[in-house]
Amino acid sequence: MNGPTAEESPSPTDEALMAALAADNLPALDALMLRWQGPLLGFLHRQLRNEADARDLTQEAFVRVYQHRSRYRSGARFSTWLFQIALNLARDHARKTVRRRTDSLDAAPTANLADPGEAPDAASWQAEERAAVRAALADLPADLREVVLLAEYELLPHAEIAALIGSTAKAVESRLARARAKLRAALAGWLRN
Repeated sequence: MNGPTAEESPSPTDEALMAALAADNLPALDALMLRWQGPLLGFLHRQLRNEADARDLTQEAFVRVYQHRSRYRSGARFSTWLFQIALNLARDHARKTVRRRTDSLDAAPTANLADPGEAPDAASWQAEERAAVRAALADLPADLREVVLLAEYELLPHAEIAALIGSTAKAVESRLARARAKLRAALAGWLRN
């Protein structure tokens, strides 16, 4: 063979795609959007508790990536930069929102749906459990909810979360501990089962 085929070649890193985007290679933005749209939408939906707003801010985040492509520092983690943009957009949106949203989190995008082959009782119990967790998350203060979503749902390390929220890793640990204590208290009935 004369080299790797398209199927064998590894996909470019986020950083390589940002370098291409900085050189005005627009397909690089498409690749980044395909890769990050789902995780970003899920994060924003859990943060805002409103699917329409989450979709709008997801698109706005990618507009900002394009607009500020020249500001991206080579060697920096793209995911940190992208989630910082999204977090700032979510905070701005929350400040601008006059009334508190009451949309349900039940429609939040999730990859852990009940197995269609499960007994109805098990599926119903799991749905109720997920709804209880979403409600407990929604009741957390915004600063605690942010760190829980970034740590538990986005699986970001404490140092990266600290960079996102403009804090220290120790402060992130402290917020996570407080958030987990509040969640344990709110979900005490579920934890006993």
